Amino acid sequence: MSCLNNSLQRSDPASVDFESFNLHASVMAGVRALGYSVPTPIQSRAIPLIMQGRDVIGLAQTGTGKTAAFVLPILEHLRRNPRRSVRALIIAPTRELTEQTCEVINGLGGRTGLRGIAVYGGVSMERQVQGLRSGAEIVAACPGRLLDHLWKGTISLAELEVLVIDEADRMFDMGFLPDVHSILRCILHRHQTLLFSATMPAEIRRLAGEILHDPITVQVDRQLPAKTVSHSLYPVPQHLKTNLLKEILDNTDMDSVLIFTRTKHRAERVTQQLMRAGYRVASLQGDLPQNRRQAALDSFRNGSVKILVATDIASRGIDVLSISHVINYDMPDSTDAYIHRIGRTGRVDKNGDAISFVTSTDADKVTALERLLGAAPERVTLPGFDYARPCPDNDGRRSRWPLRQAVGANRSARRSR
Repeated sequence: MSCLNNSLQRSDPASVDFESFNLHASVMAGVRALGYSVPTPIQSRAIPLIMQGRDVIGLAQTGTGKTAAFVLPILEHLRRNPRRSVRALIIAPTRELTEQTCEVINGLGGRTGLRGIAVYGGVSMERQVQGLRSGAEIVAACPGRLLDHLWKGTISLAELEVLVIDEADRMFDMGFLPDVHSILRCILHRHQTLLFSATMPAEIRRLAGEILHDPITVQVDRQLPAKTVSHSLYPVPQHLKTNLLKEILDNTDMDSVLIFTRTKHRAERVTQQLMRAGYRVASLQGDLPQNRRQAALDSFRNGSVKILVATDIASRGIDVLSISHVINYDMPDSTDAYIHRIGRTGRVDKNGDAISFVTSTDADKVTALERLLGAAPERVTLPGFDYARPCPDNDGRRSRWPLRQAVGANRSARRSR
């Protein structure tokens, strides 16, 4: 493969609409069925290049429309010569993202005769095998389960024409790059390769240089949080976070709330604490079996559960328009992660609130957030909440965590709602 091409496609073609792509009527029927009207920047820049057969690096964050940016050209290409074998493969880091990608494939491709199937672990392989045998031509897969199928011979990539590596930086964060390399070794013939990523760490840049042929980089300028989202920081001792969370849930008008924790263990613990307090709440984290993960998502989407506690597995691949509040129970490790998390609210011109609990150890994260936003978010304390409540020491004694050590200790009263 050639070295990574440094050319960037940034400018938007004038007056671009979906008709200008000259998509087949069967593909355009899917575009209209899903209510697409004006292409997003990543779509207007990437679709023509992909339709030309070029290898493309797409630098764009979640929520920019990148899934349709590669699905539409794939549908346009494959519908010309259906073969009922796997001809397009999309590798994604999470089960939720593979499911969402498959929904887009089948929604846009409903009139083409092409069908997508999602392949991931935690569920029976047999049902996936049946779907593959029935002639699915597009597969959206998580790396581990895809390797299982390759090793068992239940999937063949011998006729693969298009490979998409989606959320490549997230794939690296989750430790999937060795699996991705194993999959690539199973594809021995020339094919079109598309790589999409929000960021380009050195490992992903190296991967792109190894597997893409004369690629063009399409970059959407770095996204800032939506202007429809308000941001606030709640300084609080670590041991009082759940108490503060309950106070906010009890006294804030919320349609639905997505609560992010840093670890799977903490997500389960917070979920159990809220359930014991009488809240209807679901949990979403990587150790749950797939049926529980799907049940949690379904209940949150249909509104039967208004509170979802999740790890960063939910920061990408969840498309729920009614989320009014995102609460960072734990501050994310980076501003990119913050953008992905709070991007779940304030969607489609709706207002949203991003609330972040901060402790004395979060000073650097808050500074980075202030740089991102270009201003210091409001710092809020709740009147009547006991921030000096003691916490047991390891040896059983009780100590007090001084609120003044919190990041930028708040000097204002809780804003009225």
